[in-house]
Amino acid sequence: MALREFISTRRGLELFAIPAFAGYWTGRFGGMMAMQMQTLAISWIVYDLTGDPFALGLIGLVQFAPTLPLILFAGQVADRVDRRLILMTCQIVQGACAALLLVLKVMGGLDLWVLYLVMALIGSVRAFEMPAGSALLPNLVPTEVRKNALALNSIAGQIAVTLGPATGGLVYALDPEMVFALAALLNLFAVVRLRLVGPQPPMRSGDAKGLRSLLAGFAYIRTRKDILGAITLDMVAVLLGGVVALLPIYAKDILMVGPVGLGILRCSPAVGGILMGVWLAGHTIDRRAGPLLFIAVAAFGVFTLVFALSTNFWLSVVMLALAGAADEVSVVIRQTLVQLTTPDDVRGRVSSVNSMFIGASNQLGQFTSGTTAALMGTVPAAAAGAIASIVAVGICAHVFERLRRTDRI
Repeated sequence: MALREFISTRRGLELFAIPAFAGYWTGRFGGMMAMQMQTLAISWIVYDLTGDPFALGLIGLVQFAPTLPLILFAGQVADRVDRRLILMTCQIVQGACAALLLVLKVMGGLDLWVLYLVMALIGSVRAFEMPAGSALLPNLVPTEVRKNALALNSIAGQIAVTLGPATGGLVYALDPEMVFALAALLNLFAVVRLRLVGPQPPMRSGDAKGLRSLLAGFAYIRTRKDILGAITLDMVAVLLGGVVALLPIYAKDILMVGPVGLGILRCSPAVGGILMGVWLAGHTIDRRAGPLLFIAVAAFGVFTLVFALSTNFWLSVVMLALAGAADEVSVVIRQTLVQLTTPDDVRGRVSSVNSMFIGASNQLGQFTSGTTAALMGTVPAAAAGAIASIVAVGICAHVFERLRRTDRI
């Protein structure tokens, strides 16, 4: 390993010696683990109750629906309130949701409408959590290692997406109630760890008040065509080509591997993401960022297409892992653009707009894939979505020329 690469890797690992970063990283990891376990259990219960792909798609819709009316307010809060307190409050609410589901599951009253209501509440909470978390991270580490911190933070998410579904699927197969109990405990753990971050008073902004202040995130992104292109590209590709909502169908009806197999399928993209994230933690993307972004998103579509057509479990696992690795490149480039090139006093509002795009791709994408699967069939819908995402990359490359030509971030 070259000396520069060795120093970069060491520098990334040494970030954990900073108490604020260590508390942030472990706290966010615990919260994401809880979210992944809980979401897997709910998706399995919903499909087990209904056998309907459209019902699975509704999980994404009810999470995304609260985001739209809250997006402007959530960004404003992230720039005006201690971001650490926002994160801690969000974890407390999510832990209460897990505890409620545990009680109802034990009592035998876990109806479909209750599951949708809880997911809508979690979607509302995450509308505040995502911009606050994204805006807070750059302030916790020295400027020269912020890219390493972003890569390590992405790894935390990927590890959670790996262990969460796998653990959730295994625990659910043994004892369904235990999934919600563990999720609640992990939310409590997150609150305790986030206390290490310490108070984070907001930076006072001199911008206008009222509606103009609320719209500052949109106004900033409008002036940054590279950021607009990056978040649009990611949104369109995942919105069209995402298959997460369909994984319970693949696990139960196509690959026939049960809840444990579902956990493996759900964590496979994150395994690829972790491996890519570890590499990126020591090899930051310094050149040809724009072309790499388009190549990564196109590769995501190709790997998703192969998965859609596969009837072999392990081939499906490998394709999802490769798609996750490609997506990790896209995530790191987009996060670097949004979090490291945006002034701190508007970073919460810009991150809020970014989180809306992420929610549109992930959660609204679940609804779209569930709806098309109900109309076309699961395999045709997944394959058509993957092909559409590849086509979308070509269109975005033409529309966002500045992003395509971006070299250094």
